Amino acid sequence: MEKVDWKVEGMDCTNCALTISRYLQKEGQKEVKVNFIGGDVSVEKNGNISNEQLMRGIEDLGYRVVNSQQTTQSAKPHSFFSGHLQRFLFCLPFTLVLMTHMLPWHIPFLMNPWVQLIICIPVYVVGMDYFGVSAIKSLSRGIPNMNVLIALGATAAFLYSMIGTVGNFGAAYIFYETTATIITLVFLGEWVEHRSVQTTQQELNKLAKQQKVMANMIAFDDEHREQIFPVENSMLHVGDLILIKSGEQVPVDCKILWGEVHVNEALLTGESKPVHKQKKELLIGGSLVSEGTVKAQVTAVGKDTVLSNILNLVKQAQNEKPPVQQLADKISAVFVPVVTGLAVLTFLVNYFVFHIPGTASLMRSIAVLVISCPCAMGLATPAAIAVGLGRAARNGILFRNAKSLELFRNIRMVVFDKTGTLTKGNFNITGFRSWELSDEEFKQVVFSMEKFSNHPIAKTITDVWKQAPIHWKKIEEIKGLGMKAEDAQGNNWQLGSYKMAAGLTNETDHTAYLLKNNKLIGWFDMEDEIRMEARDVVNYLHAKNIRTVLLSGDESAKTKKIADALGISEVYAEKTPEEKLVIIEKLNAEAPVAMVGDGINDAPALAKATIGISMSEATQLAVQTAQVVLMNKGIQHLPLALGLGKYTFKTIRGNLFWAFIYNVVAIPVAAMGYLQPGFAALAMGFSDVVLAINSIWLRFRKVI
Repeated sequence: MEKVDWKVEGMDCTNCALTISRYLQKEGQKEVKVNFIGGDVSVEKNGNISNEQLMRGIEDLGYRVVNSQQTTQSAKPHSFFSGHLQRFLFCLPFTLVLMTHMLPWHIPFLMNPWVQLIICIPVYVVGMDYFGVSAIKSLSRGIPNMNVLIALGATAAFLYSMIGTVGNFGAAYIFYETTATIITLVFLGEWVEHRSVQTTQQELNKLAKQQKVMANMIAFDDEHREQIFPVENSMLHVGDLILIKSGEQVPVDCKILWGEVHVNEALLTGESKPVHKQKKELLIGGSLVSEGTVKAQVTAVGKDTVLSNILNLVKQAQNEKPPVQQLADKISAVFVPVVTGLAVLTFLVNYFVFHIPGTASLMRSIAVLVISCPCAMGLATPAAIAVGLGRAARNGILFRNAKSLELFRNIRMVVFDKTGTLTKGNFNITGFRSWELSDEEFKQVVFSMEKFSNHPIAKTITDVWKQAPIHWKKIEEIKGLGMKAEDAQGNNWQLGSYKMAAGLTNETDHTAYLLKNNKLIGWFDMEDEIRMEARDVVNYLHAKNIRTVLLSGDESAKTKKIADALGISEVYAEKTPEEKLVIIEKLNAEAPVAMVGDGINDAPALAKATIGISMSEATQLAVQTAQVVLMNKGIQHLPLALGLGKYTFKTIRGNLFWAFIYNVVAIPVAAMGYLQPGFAALAMGFSDVVLAINSIWLRFRKVI
């Protein structure tokens, strides 16, 4: 299996995305994800068909594929009009002139059928250049799209009018204004829909704009004099030196070599409070320097940067379809042939059963074609997801997939890890003791072992007790217990929780114990600080009748102390990763569980929970395992994540309800003659706008 990601130009509605998706599936491709909002197409290659063949197939449907090297497989098709707005503005004057016969007074010259034909031709040509060409291409691939309905409706009215004109059958056969109105108003509806949906991408677009900025690159001439010159950040490489001044945007991820600054990371974390950064600390590309100047070394560029990874996560989640969308997709897949059949049936029933005149029966049939809107069903999910994910990204919440948004609605229990989640993970060493080693020797051994661990305790030790490291013969980390090492003399060392020292001492309340050849020779103590927002978050969950559980590998007394301070009554302490996994399985059987954690020990539990939520400063394994990542260095936005998940799903459900009801009601109304084709075209175009507006409202509504 080869996964390919393409950028496809020319997609301007959900109908386009559905057409491409169905084509790729028809060619036997798997995991097809098409997002018309961003123009992204992702597919897992299956079978012997080449990339070039698939790309040509997409282009034969009327779209343009841009590959990873930003080259196209075919020249960009020339078009006199750049978009639906220009098409609408071109068609509008002709349509208004044709509509004058509906006014109380008439212009005799314009009542001539041949004059109306001449006026209608430019509108029909422009309409068929878009709707007709798209319809023919989709039919040639066996994937009829919505434009087939529009082209059929407009063409039926046009040809019927031409027959009436040539045969001189009278005004009852002349419906050129119907043709023009259908085409003009559908162009208007498509443009309004496109503009509405564009606003759903605003937050993501803000992030994307930060990817290309100018940087001050530092170089040295042949006399080793420092030279500074501007370059685009896309030209930087890992290891390059850059200068970042007050008021500038950090161009790429980098490490400070000299100076210190205050940076605003609101774009990435949702927190506008400036963060102090100094020598050896990392700066995230896209953040803004509010004060200070630094020289820094580039650590990541292109797709490897934090900002790029955030964008990719959000785009991947946008391309996902939650289970609630599956029924809509199945209906959309057969929508066009079914509606075409209904239009034919409408004409036959009206003409032969109810004896409605042929002209009126045809107009009802055309109205059925025009008012039907498969786009609404296709737009229901991506529009809501785009807004929900965009608002989440603006506040430093990353959803790895759209399924998580739907799963949030059922969460009845939140399980917290302790260290680094409810607490800050910024430990203070409060004491240590060793009865065989000197203080410096004890620190050296502990430092040399902890430098191989990513645990927050280990990070504090390596920051505070900087010593000349011991070179171990071998060393390993035992998840949930601690470190084991063997020195050059063959001595076995162990450093970890009380479980390692059980039976060797009755003192159970120390942070970590040091053993040499299975003999206890020392311990040290640390204290952690509870996060300021932890109590508010726990109280919020309780107010929503959501159970809270504290699940930790730390010793019981310390875990219980944190739980009591936060009002969490259900506590599991001194648990290994395997035991955490068993507990999550048990809790999952009782109710859907969200697990919040940040360490290696939490990765299995995060994967097993209904939804795994990780902190941005967590280990990479925890971040990769979790379905939701909190980027704001804390859990203060956990309620927002829960609320956005629930309300995004509610918005999707509301959109789908409207899309189904619209078609269920609108088609019979049109079939019974209560809608003229022109009004049907207007209603069809603006049905999508209702969904877009409902989705956009998610940006502003209160969700917590």
